Amino acid sequence: MSGIEQTAVRKAPVPGAGRLKKTVVMVGMMGAGKTAVGRALAARLGVPFLDSDSEIEAAANMTVPEIFVRDGEPFFRRKESQVISRLLDEERGILSTGGGAFLAEANRKMISEKGVSVWLNAGPEVLWNRVRHKDSRPLLRTANPKATLLELYEARLPFYRQADLMVVSEADVSVEQMVDRVLAVLATRPDVLETS
Repeated sequence: MSGIEQTAVRKAPVPGAGRLKKTVVMVGMMGAGKTAVGRALAARLGVPFLDSDSEIEAAANMTVPEIFVRDGEPFFRRKESQVISRLLDEERGILSTGGGAFLAEANRKMISEKGVSVWLNAGPEVLWNRVRHKDSRPLLRTANPKATLLELYEARLPFYRQADLMVVSEADVSVEQMVDRVLAVLATRPDVLETS
């Protein structure tokens, strides 16, 4: 079973977690925890976990950094929008998106109409500590990756602040604690999460 196929395997929801009525789209900077928290949240709710970057890589048979090099960022962003739209239409679950996906107004509108966006809000130092040893971030392949990360963070904040919901992501908070925080904010939206 491939990694992508594995993500679609449903598990029984944890009793009391609630029933998901709309797709939850995790947004935020690289290193905010969208994939780790999203995967754990999907397991807790017993719904599929989907990752837009993984879906793009599978369709292209290339990694995101390779797509950036070969086709450029504008091409990647077009494909990303198409994939997010398809995933929102296909099945209700937890969708992790790339850090730049929420910058496009069309994506923000589509996500709010078909699902709900949850911004994992991590500060710059937390983000840097999580991404500094990873070579899989094409936008950080610069002479000063930390300065680049800070520039991206400042430029993207106004867009992330438009998310439907927000959860603070701190260095000392476990993935399971983050899932608890996300479930707590989702519970404020009965149109998204039905709790009994």
